[in-house]
Amino acid sequence: MNLLVSLIVNFAITLLIMSNQELKTTMSKSVEAAQRNFNTIRTGRANTSLLDRISVEYYGSDTPLKSLATISTPDSQTIAIQPFDLGSLASIEKAIATSDLGFTPNNDGKIIRINVPPLTEERRKEFCKLASKYAEEGKVALRNIRRDAIEKVKKSEKDGDLSEDQSRDEQDTIQKETDHFINDIDKKLSEKEAEILKV
Repeated sequence: MNLLVSLIVNFAITLLIMSNQELKTTMSKSVEAAQRNFNTIRTGRANTSLLDRISVEYYGSDTPLKSLATISTPDSQTIAIQPFDLGSLASIEKAIATSDLGFTPNNDGKIIRINVPPLTEERRKEFCKLASKYAEEGKVALRNIRRDAIEKVKKSEKDGDLSEDQSRDEQDTIQKETDHFINDIDKKLSEKEAEILKV
């Protein structure tokens, strides 16, 4: 009988280790999503990731710009877009012009160039607010993951798979992981704000 109890306890611990790894993986994906959102916010310098969310209508379907062209930054104030298919040039130009980035693309028939003007103080403040919004969305996602994980642990305790102590330890671990990833988002937000405010 003791062997059976021992096997059940070992099985429960193995499940906890697996679920902790899943928790970390899921939470790190939320942090990565927040980072991708931060990358789309303008700073005073040209950056190819500003165009990451641009989709172009190409042969009837929305296609990510980076799948249609080579995007580079020849200098700190310019983004150059060289399409693989020159027939897509007008569609790319239109997608950039109608985006919420506020850029005016210059098309010379082969390459589209975007001049990235320095940010005004007002725009910098707006972009910092946007970065804070993205950070908050990331934290909400982390808190939702935490809530779901804690509910699973409580259910395991209720079903008798975990003791009260194991359940409490597991909930503490989940909270520590959540705090760790929230701090990670806060750190990335501070870095982004510093980039935006740098003149």
